[in-house]
Amino acid sequence: MTNRDWVQRDLSVLWHPCTQMKDHERLPLIPIRRGQGVWLEDFEGQRYLDAISSWWVNLFGHANPRINARVTAQLDELEHVLLAGFSHAPAIELAERLVGITPAGLSRVFFADNGSAAVEVALKMSFHYWRNRGQTKKTKFISLANSYHGETLGALAVGDVALYKETYRPLLMEVISVASPDCYAREAGESCADYSRRRFAEMEATLARYADEACAVIVEPLVQCAGNMRMYDPVYLKMLREACDRHGVHLIADEIAVGFGRTGTLFACEQAGISPDFMCLSKGLTGGYLPLAVVMTTDDTFDAFYDDYASLRAFLHSHSYTGNPLGCAAGLATLDIFAEDDVLGSNRRLARAMAAATAELTDHPHVAEVRQTGMILAIEMVRDKATKEPYDWRERRGLRVYRHALKEGVLLRPLGNVIYFMPPYVITEEQIHTLARVAREGIDLATRD
Repeated sequence: MTNRDWVQRDLSVLWHPCTQMKDHERLPLIPIRRGQGVWLEDFEGQRYLDAISSWWVNLFGHANPRINARVTAQLDELEHVLLAGFSHAPAIELAERLVGITPAGLSRVFFADNGSAAVEVALKMSFHYWRNRGQTKKTKFISLANSYHGETLGALAVGDVALYKETYRPLLMEVISVASPDCYAREAGESCADYSRRRFAEMEATLARYADEACAVIVEPLVQCAGNMRMYDPVYLKMLREACDRHGVHLIADEIAVGFGRTGTLFACEQAGISPDFMCLSKGLTGGYLPLAVVMTTDDTFDAFYDDYASLRAFLHSHSYTGNPLGCAAGLATLDIFAEDDVLGSNRRLARAMAAATAELTDHPHVAEVRQTGMILAIEMVRDKATKEPYDWRERRGLRVYRHALKEGVLLRPLGNVIYFMPPYVITEEQIHTLARVAREGIDLATRD
């Protein structure tokens, strides 16, 4: 069957995520037959370099033989068993290893199915903790402007990207929003660290005002990914940890997108030298193979729920596929690769190559900024470079780059007018230069009036 055959079948039955389906009257839908390394291949042999890790999940390439082998072996042993009243080796081993590599104090692992579910767990667990401790006035959450934490209702509520949130606002709990430390807005000559320190004043004032009512502050450490890949300095996290401790408020680190080496360290929180009260992990946890998530938390949190059943203190949140053995096996294989290979060292070299390959775009008349944190690089297109006046979102300039990239055999899915690279860690420097060339060509085309 041809690509066209598969597309016709698809459009007759499927409703795709994060998509206006009418776009596919003009925008090509790409059916994929197989993947290998950084490449995706359609049914007619056309290959596409996966520059965004298939929505930020794929770390070590498609069809990675080491992950394949671990999942295949697990498939012959146990495909699934409920995790209530039962357990299994992959879940236990993965939990043990996560406790060993995450920031100090994160000693308990609660499994979930995906990133949004992990955020829901963390929010509920924080609220329930304070309730179990007798502090029933603590019912609010504090989050950053421009943040994104998922699509389920609790996760959507603590996010702040209007495109996803505004329609559902009547369904959502009220959240206290604090200005982001996003360094894109810093003054000329102001360092990112100084700007992040300056922006913290609003968070400090908010914590002081709402300390008796707030359960937790939730942040994406260092990079607000779905918020146009906006970035900030680790000093903000350090100040936030100290302030949360001082005001008696939990800190939730949503490392779903930035964890597992994306920012240059295994976890972004490491760059600030902090441990959150809750850490949400997913996406790269299984190397991009299977949906799995965890919420890491402390013994103090665990102890607040540990009591006789009749006390009704138990945390009764659950999912049918919690701690699925196949997903856990993929997670163990992923951690094996980190343990056996110098992944972070290799990533530092690749990050330098990404910076060098895109350096000339800093002078492009319609590029306001090329910013980078580790293996995440973003290029922000604007109408006016001097004032940072954005293009009208309805012009869909980023979509023009996307279409050009597809013609060149590259998957570059933009965030509005932001083009970004977030590739698998097995990408080569030569392939990085290909990405940069295609992005530059696409931006030239997209910014022609």
